[in-house]
Amino acid sequence: MNYIVAMMKTIDKEKDAKILKDHIEYLNKQIEKGKILAKGPFLDHSGGLIIFGVKSMEEAQQIADHDPAAIHQTREFILKEWKCSTTLAKG
Repeated sequence: MNYIVAMMKTIDKEKDAKILKDHIEYLNKQIEKGKILAKGPFLDHSGGLIIFGVKSMEEAQQIADHDPAAIHQTREFILKEWKCSTTLAKG
């Protein structure tokens, strides 16, 4: 199955720390809506990854564009189409 993924690169760590709560709340709301299947930070604190549950790149881009991290320019979002060769586990 094909997915859209976003790799987020932190570009302003200080500013990002200030909006982190809003960023996480926004992503959690998208999870509740079924728009995001998985998310999480990289362990080296350089950014994170999102796996979208949407039908188009445009929809994923719109969600990314409305993320507080994008609005406040604390992270750079790189969106790519990704073919998953296994079944994603839930939970």
